Amino acid sequence: MKFTRYPKRDAIRDYFPLPNEIFSFGLSTGEIAVYAYLMYCEDRKTFQCHPSYKTIGKAVGMSKNTVRKHVDGLTKKRLITTEPTSVYTQKGEKRNGNLRYTIRPIGEALEQYYEQ
Repeated sequence: MKFTRYPKRDAIRDYFPLPNEIFSFGLSTGEIAVYAYLMYCEDRKTFQCHPSYKTIGKAVGMSKNTVRKHVDGLTKKRLITTEPTSVYTQKGEKRNGNLRYTIRPIGEALEQYYEQ
């Protein structure tokens, strides 16, 4: 077996796209970090993901409250939409689940940003 210093990487599987237009919104570094993590987690077919605030915070080095603040900022800038989910326990009790995040098309979000 031949040793290679830099292993080959699959461009589709090992990387995720971050649109260049994201820097036109005047986002804070925290908002960019949260947005990038959501892009990393999203399903490429549905454009949705559902990590918890705690999971996002652990990945980007922020507290849950700080992540919540940045998610609210991304929602106000219409880069993402959020909707609550529910889970059922083994006893059949309904509990709040994680938010479901939908990454909006960057073109639509940019148009609405410039209209404001």
